[in-house]
Amino acid sequence: MDITITNDIKYIGVDDHDIDLFEGLYEVEHGMAYNSYVILDEKIAVMDTVEARFGEEWLGKLDAALSGRTPDYLIVQHVEPDHSANITAFMKKYPNAAVCASAQAFKLIANFYGTDYADRRVVLTDGATLELGRHVLNFVTAPMVHWPEVVMTYDSTDKVLFSADAFGKFGAQDYDDPEGWACEARRYYFGIVGKFGVQVQGVLRKLMGKELNAICSLHGPILTGHLSQYLSLYNTWSGYAAETEGVLVAFTSVYGHTAEAAHYLAEQLMAAGKRVSVMDLARCDEYEAVEDAFRYSKLALCTTTYNGGVFPTMRTFIEHLTDRGYQKRTVAFVENGGWAPTAAKGMRAMLEGMKDLTFAETSVKIMGALTPANFAQLDALAKELA
Repeated sequence: MDITITNDIKYIGVDDHDIDLFEGLYEVEHGMAYNSYVILDEKIAVMDTVEARFGEEWLGKLDAALSGRTPDYLIVQHVEPDHSANITAFMKKYPNAAVCASAQAFKLIANFYGTDYADRRVVLTDGATLELGRHVLNFVTAPMVHWPEVVMTYDSTDKVLFSADAFGKFGAQDYDDPEGWACEARRYYFGIVGKFGVQVQGVLRKLMGKELNAICSLHGPILTGHLSQYLSLYNTWSGYAAETEGVLVAFTSVYGHTAEAAHYLAEQLMAAGKRVSVMDLARCDEYEAVEDAFRYSKLALCTTTYNGGVFPTMRTFIEHLTDRGYQKRTVAFVENGGWAPTAAKGMRAMLEGMKDLTFAETSVKIMGALTPANFAQLDALAKELA
C-alpha cells in the first residue's frame, strides 16, 4: 500500500496474506502487516526491517523511497525476526550505514545473525537523541514490551511515535476491519503483551506529556486522529482494569449438560441487563476467550470433572489467564461430575495465587443432568453476578 505518514516519513512495510498462525499460536484470518518506515532528511533513518520472506520486496520499496539516496542509519527497535530478518541484507547493501539499537538488542542480533556490528553500531540508551537534520529522534527504552531489548522512537519534529510492537494489531494493512482497531488490538495485546502490564505502565509514564500526531507500530495500521483513545485503552489493559462491565461465560462440556448450564446462566444474566459473552472453549479461538476474560469485569467458569481434576481445555484456558497475571475480577464456578465433582476445587486452586480476585459466593454443583435445584442455583448465581 502507498502510505504517507508525513512529508518526510514514508511507509515501506509489507502485507503477509499467506500466514495462518502468527508466532505459531494466533489465528490471523486477515493476514499480518510487517511495518517499516523511512525518515528522509539531511540524514536518512530506516525504522526496522521486515519478515525474511519479504526481503526483496522491502528493499525494493526502500529503493523507491530513497530516490537514489543512501540511508545513514538502520534503527532496530525490536529484534524479533519478523522485524529484524533483513538486517544482514540491509547492512550488506549499504556498507556505510550504521545500525542503532539497545545494548541488549546487539546481543540478540549476534545470537540471530552471527555479528553485533561492533564497527558500525550506535548503542541507544533511554533519553538518547539522534539528529537527522530537521528531525530529532528521541529514544525511549521499553524493556519487556514485549522483549527485553525494545526501544521506541519519538520524532519530536513531526510528533510521531514509532512504538515497536506496542499499539499493534492483527491483520494486514489492506484489511479494513469493520470492527475497528480495538477488537484485534485487544486480542493482540492480551495474547502477546498482556503478561507485561507493569512494564507497559512504565512506558506510558515515560510518554506522558509528549505531543502525538501519529503512532506507528510494527504491526497494524498507522494510528492518527484522537490518539488519546488508544493510550487510554492501553492504560486500562496494562493496569488490568476491566474495560467493559459484563460477564464472560466460558465452558467445556462432554455430553451437553454443562453447556446447557452455561447457556442458561448467560440467558439469565442477559435478562438482568448484563452484557454477556459465551465461549465454548473446545471450539472457539482460545485467544478470543482470553481477550474477553480480560475485557469483562466478571468470569463464570463452567466445566466437567475429568480424571479427578479440571477438564483439559478449561485447565489450559485458566493457565493462559494466570500466565498473563489475571486479576481484579470476580470469578464464579459451575462444576459437573457424575459421582465425584472436583472441578470447582481445582479451578479455584489454579486461580488463588492471582491478585485481587473475588470468588462468587454461589457455586453450582451438577451431578450429571441438570435438576430443578441446579436451575435454582444458576438463578442465584446470575443474581449475584448481576
